[in-house]
Amino acid sequence: MSKKHFYKKLTAMVLGGLLTVSTGTALAANTVQLNLNDAVQMAMENNRSIKSALADVDVAKWNLSKYRRQTGVTIGLSSAFNRANDTVASTHVDNKYFTNSASASIPLYNFSLRSGIEAAGYGLNAADVTLENTKQSVRYSATEGYYNVLNYKNLIKVQEDSVKAYQEHLDNVNAQYRVGTVAKSDVLSSQVNLANAQQSLTTAQNNYDIAVATLNNIVGLPTDTVLKIDDQLKHSSYNLDLNDCTNYALNNRADGAAAYYAVKQAEAGINTAKAGWYPTVTASGSTSIEGKNAFGNDTDTWVFGATASWNIFDNGVTTANVNSAEASLVKAQENLHQKDEAIQLDVRTAFLNLQAAEKNIKTTEVAVEQAREDLKIANVRYAAGVGTNLDVMDATEKMTAAQTNYYTALYRYNVSKAALDKAMGIPVDINVAKYKTSQMEGNRVKKVRNDAKVTENPVLELTQAAKQASKEEAKANRQAEREVAAKASKKQQPVQQEKAAETKPAAPAQEQAASTSTVANEMAK
Repeated sequence: MSKKHFYKKLTAMVLGGLLTVSTGTALAANTVQLNLNDAVQMAMENNRSIKSALADVDVAKWNLSKYRRQTGVTIGLSSAFNRANDTVASTHVDNKYFTNSASASIPLYNFSLRSGIEAAGYGLNAADVTLENTKQSVRYSATEGYYNVLNYKNLIKVQEDSVKAYQEHLDNVNAQYRVGTVAKSDVLSSQVNLANAQQSLTTAQNNYDIAVATLNNIVGLPTDTVLKIDDQLKHSSYNLDLNDCTNYALNNRADGAAAYYAVKQAEAGINTAKAGWYPTVTASGSTSIEGKNAFGNDTDTWVFGATASWNIFDNGVTTANVNSAEASLVKAQENLHQKDEAIQLDVRTAFLNLQAAEKNIKTTEVAVEQAREDLKIANVRYAAGVGTNLDVMDATEKMTAAQTNYYTALYRYNVSKAALDKAMGIPVDINVAKYKTSQMEGNRVKKVRNDAKVTENPVLELTQAAKQASKEEAKANRQAEREVAAKASKKQQPVQQEKAAETKPAAPAQEQAASTSTVANEMAK
């Protein structure tokens, strides 16, 4: 079984409630053990943004097929029943006869169709790289969500340590207060700090729950799923040069490639607009049979030929279309330049954030050790009666801040590393640079995809199962709508009958018909 099929099966089992593990307070929730690779793969299988992008690829593929099919032979059949008084009808006993015809045609020269195929091909290329860009974005979202869970898991530990430290200090203060060595104010201030620490712990636990629900949503699990993650944020060096990262990104970013193909589409659009200046030539052949019977052949006619049409003067319509298309090209080119600039900024931002986080990891590691030692000294001094309660509170607060800063720096380092991967365009299923190279060589889409793939079986189009599921969902929705309409109709019938009974006029009393003079007198008043 492949990994992707495993993750899909895992998700299905979780959604079906087959992996339910009752633990603690989460008796009604499913528990799933997850690591980073699991999170990313499940997101690739289940994220709806990817499914939507796959549908866009399918639309682009069939749009290209539509243009290509128009270059082949088209065949038409027709049958008609006629009743007329003409020379054909005179050959029959009566004036009723049947006509059957068949025709075939093929375009020999159509500039508009040729440029349409070119534009549709670039549209499919753009859909392919946009799908890859969507996958990279989902991978980043899953990675960020996973690290977010680990971060809040660490912050819960920090706040638990803080609560424990304040509680131990409060116990110590109460013991000394009972023997009269400290003032009541020390007890009160210690209780206030403990209460504040407990509130911070509650906030951290709530943030953790939200982070878990968010990650569940990204990977396609129910939001109440309990995640068991036995992992820790790590610091692994990332020794790359900024210029190398930037150059790689300019060649490999999928959204940059999508902007490039938008320019190519705009160029093809100019050719489409110019088609008004060129003729179209079509070869055709037809046959018709006529007779008294439905498929009789009293007369049989064959016609072969070619048709050429050329709009010599269109009052400047084509020129206007060309100018409009050229303006669209300018816009697409500017969007491409803007995207290149944004790519450079993305890479620099992620790279600098990564460097800053790495520096902060080193400094906060030292700060944590110093804060831990300072807290020990403050506790010893207070127990010995030579330190103040404020010293202990201050040292505990600094210890909590130092640990929070350390884990935050570790989290930002890992997230910045994932952001740099995304900014550079590290591939998920296809290598964009190889895709563009193969496409420029004139290869068909199937070979282009094969040349660019970086995984064994990349998912680049909608599966038959997904299409079938869509049809069944649409069918079920229509059935549900019909049932609702039927129920509403049944409810309205008694109401309509009641209203009809209420508005039905009583049998009129016998009235005398008003004479013309009476009506005239009434109107004259």
